[in-house]
Amino acid sequence: MTTKMKSVRTGEQNKIDVVKVERPVPGPKDALLRIRACGICGTDTAFLHMGGMPSRGHAGGEMVAIPLGHEPAGEIVEVGAEVAGLKVGDRVVVNPQAAPSGIIGCGGVHGGMTEYLLIEDCVVGRSVAVFPDTVPFDVASLNEPMAVARHCVNRSEAKPGDKVVIFGAGPIGLGAAIWLKLRGVEHVVVADLIPARLETALAVGADAVINSGTEDVTARLTELHGQAANALGQPRAGTDIYIDAAGAPAVFNATVAAAKWGAKLVMVAVQKKSDAIDLGGMLRSELTLIASQGYPTEIFEVTAELAEHHERFAKLISHRVPFSEAEHAFELALTPGAAEKVVVTFGDQP
Repeated sequence: MTTKMKSVRTGEQNKIDVVKVERPVPGPKDALLRIRACGICGTDTAFLHMGGMPSRGHAGGEMVAIPLGHEPAGEIVEVGAEVAGLKVGDRVVVNPQAAPSGIIGCGGVHGGMTEYLLIEDCVVGRSVAVFPDTVPFDVASLNEPMAVARHCVNRSEAKPGDKVVIFGAGPIGLGAAIWLKLRGVEHVVVADLIPARLETALAVGADAVINSGTEDVTARLTELHGQAANALGQPRAGTDIYIDAAGAPAVFNATVAAAKWGAKLVMVAVQKKSDAIDLGGMLRSELTLIASQGYPTEIFEVTAELAEHHERFAKLISHRVPFSEAEHAFELALTPGAAEKVVVTFGDQP
């Protein structure tokens, strides 16, 4: 006898399909996870905008439907005989990149926006990490994006005495702000165009905010971080590290205009192509450009601190939507300005 379950995959452009599929049966090296919460990421919406993922096997990049969701948290309901250190009832977060059949929710066989998820070749510390039952599942589902934010902060090599500005008060930018403050960084500023986002930035611990749509960014940073100079001796803000969690050309140019000699720019956002970027301006400050991609080591590095400070991280979630209303959840995520961080919940949320 087989058991069906519901799962979300890409459909037509800007739409999802909620489909019934076979519930996975774990082998001796696998575990089965009942999903209790799964966040929606910008990557999910990018796949929806395209109507799937380009198939390598089709000429002309034909789109194929893929399962969605790579930010799951849930509880173990079955454990294979060869899986060590894991038991039924354990609450876990998942490393979507550890699945041998492909990245969960990003072109792999399985997606996390589903009722049950097969954890293939399950190894604690590589595939999953256990978190305490004091942490709500919706907050635990932030583990993956907070690993992205943590890698960005690690790449910045920020020290306690540094002064930092983050452009973009979405989940990654705000996550970076939290990690910087937990690291003991002296002064963290968050810049964004949306006042409500700036209020959230202050609520999670930013020392100051800048409305980049109405304020002079360089002047405000100089006020907050003191005055310094670029390589030509021209006056610039005393900011040490700039973090781009927005991906807009205006952020790059605002950084070039404000950067002192020896400042760093860390790019964690997916960049929008533009001819307006002033690469030559980097020379005037010998600006160091650092790219930050994913989480090579951070996926479970963040779990214990996320659990310890879960009430702080909970402030990043703007909408909690039940799985029965999955279409509405993705509509929110697809509509600019409608939501910041949408988490889909499954069943009762203790």
